[in-house]
Amino acid sequence: MPTYRFPVLVWEDYSGYFTARLVEDMDLPAAFGETAPDAIYQLKELLDWSFQKFPWFSTPDFNDPKLIQLRLEVRPEYHTGDRIYPCDEIVALRAPCVHGRNSAGLLVCSLPTLDTTFFYTEPQKLKDLATHYAREELGGKNPASLSLYLQPRQAELAEITLHVNTRESDSGWNAGPSLEVLGSIAEPLGDKRLRRRFSRAWERESEVADLVRRIGREKANVIIAGESGAGKTSVLVEAVRQIEQQSEQESEGDDAGSSVKFKHWLTSGARLIAGMQYLGEWEARCEQVIEELAEINGVLCLENVLDLIRAGTGGASQSVAMFFMPYLQRGEMRMIAEATTAEIDACRRLLPGFVDLFQILKLEPFGRQEANTVLNRMATNHARNHRIEFAEGVTAMIHRLFNRFLPYQMFPGKSVAFINDLADCAVRSQSSSIATSDVIAQFVRQTGLPEMFLRDEVPLDYVSVLETFRKQVIGQEGACETAAHLVTTFKAGLNDPNRPLGVLLFCGPTGVGKTELARAVARYFFGHGEQSNPAAARDDRLVRLDLSEYAGWDAAQRLLSGPDGEPSEFIKKVRQQPFCVVLFDEIEKADSAVFDVLLSVFDEGRLTDRYGRVTTFRSAVIIMTSNLGADKLENIGFESKGSPSYSREAMNFFRPEFFNRIDAIVQFNSLSKEMMRQITAKELGEIAAREGLQRNNLRLVWSEDLIERLIKSGFDQRYGARPLQRTIETLVVAPLARHLLANPDLKNSVMRISLDGDGNLEVL
Repeated sequence: MPTYRFPVLVWEDYSGYFTARLVEDMDLPAAFGETAPDAIYQLKELLDWSFQKFPWFSTPDFNDPKLIQLRLEVRPEYHTGDRIYPCDEIVALRAPCVHGRNSAGLLVCSLPTLDTTFFYTEPQKLKDLATHYAREELGGKNPASLSLYLQPRQAELAEITLHVNTRESDSGWNAGPSLEVLGSIAEPLGDKRLRRRFSRAWERESEVADLVRRIGREKANVIIAGESGAGKTSVLVEAVRQIEQQSEQESEGDDAGSSVKFKHWLTSGARLIAGMQYLGEWEARCEQVIEELAEINGVLCLENVLDLIRAGTGGASQSVAMFFMPYLQRGEMRMIAEATTAEIDACRRLLPGFVDLFQILKLEPFGRQEANTVLNRMATNHARNHRIEFAEGVTAMIHRLFNRFLPYQMFPGKSVAFINDLADCAVRSQSSSIATSDVIAQFVRQTGLPEMFLRDEVPLDYVSVLETFRKQVIGQEGACETAAHLVTTFKAGLNDPNRPLGVLLFCGPTGVGKTELARAVARYFFGHGEQSNPAAARDDRLVRLDLSEYAGWDAAQRLLSGPDGEPSEFIKKVRQQPFCVVLFDEIEKADSAVFDVLLSVFDEGRLTDRYGRVTTFRSAVIIMTSNLGADKLENIGFESKGSPSYSREAMNFFRPEFFNRIDAIVQFNSLSKEMMRQITAKELGEIAAREGLQRNNLRLVWSEDLIERLIKSGFDQRYGARPLQRTIETLVVAPLARHLLANPDLKNSVMRISLDGDGNLEVL
């Protein structure tokens, strides 16, 4: 078993991702991953596969590699026909350069990021030659093309050590019968390289043994049923490992060519029909898959049984599942699949009789003890493999956080990925230990929840919370109190874990702060995530829908899915980041079918589509805005002489079952003159904090007369404060921008702004 050592260049880009590439073989693709070990591991897997698939694959011939950084300057050019237009500016680049010797003693140099390798004879001229080849590669490119070669953040040399078993070369899954089609659309589940992708089936020994019995002895078709995160794939992988290991031991005395190494093949409905464009193509492929499985007595494993019903040329009656049904009934093929309980129900509804061909193996949720045991075993495994010490209480903290803030997710599920991310971060930062503070920091990054919610020992004062909302939303005392109550209830852990964090209806005239309060809630709850800019509005955690666009007969369907049957953009956003604020603008304009869909969201915090796919809203705050009753406002000017009962208007408009699922009807009042004065000062203060003024250390000062003039020009009783924003942009921001551009040397000073008699901005 020969051992080869391949030098590898690994570099990190400015987005934090890593690329790994062989120094010597430029024909082999580069690998890409979230961490350097991930990228190197992918490249190693590709090398291992290449040696097994192609025994003649070239061996490494690059000795004593050394890394230097090559600095060069390139002038971009534009080419139009036969003419060349060089740019005025020169682009400075830096390219990693690796040099060494081959087995014949010749000096060799490689520029992996530029796909260039060359030989040379005089070491003192290496940099000149490398610069020449680099400029030759980069010459004649325009700025856009050169941007692809911007210098990496950092680059380093690594090494891949590969042990090649020549006796198994070109055997693997190509031994025995030809599995050309099966090998193109599926992967052998018994292969060690594939099994490394999945975590171990800890604390599932009885379920694994049950599955081994059903597959190995009973030769049954099985659906592994369990909620997302229950470990269905891990149980399947472990059962296949035991079955194929036993089969390999039993066939040791047989002729090598008479047995097939891998019999369980993992695929999906989408892969089965991928690339099939014409009528009858995917049916012919499925027939070939069945024939190849029959030759090896193989089993087809599906990542999701529902995908088979959704894949095909039409509905369920023309799906891949319908095509396989006769073969499953006659026992001409065997199948193992995974599904959630809701997906099984959807399969029974969409294609009756299909699920009845399978035995159901149900995975029960873990209890507290089993979940902690799994986390402890994972921590022990990482400590052994990466030499990382997990401090006492780390796994208990992970379990507590997931159980408290993600109670709808089953263990081990996301907690497995979480602890893997912790270990990767420790390896990347070269840390030798993981503490509870690291757990909290990682959870904050993923969820956006501030640390005060995660630590029970950190107090939270209701008055300070209320004051925070008062500063952001002027004059709406009742609305700010409702938002503060929502925060403190969540902090105390008294929110219902089986419902959204809050379901609020904001009623009132337009332009009085309803949307602004929704933004403020999003900032307070989820403004501490992966984007570290606290000045941003955190609109990535505000999922906003204008329900006036969902007034047609197909509104409910469009809310849930797109024309292709895939989840809608709204559903995708909530699934991608369940810790968010969902804002339904103008809720009263939606179709009645939309209200029916939202009933389960408000009551159970979950939404299930026709395919049984569940979207969870239990980590979200749901806010609806409405102008119901605003047309009955009797206010004139700034003085409030009457105000409608928004609760009564909402009760009259919505059906009782919908109205009763709303936690609070929040009334927003019309703006008084004093409120407008505060809002105007707040808007001017935000202008003073903009980048153009902060960069030059310019301080903005204004008088009360300016505020009065802006209120007089920008206030409208019907439209609230929104005309004020347009007025400020027109009368203040635009003239101020012209003044700054006309005076580029203006720095480190105080600018006093006012309006003259004609309404023009004066800057002093």
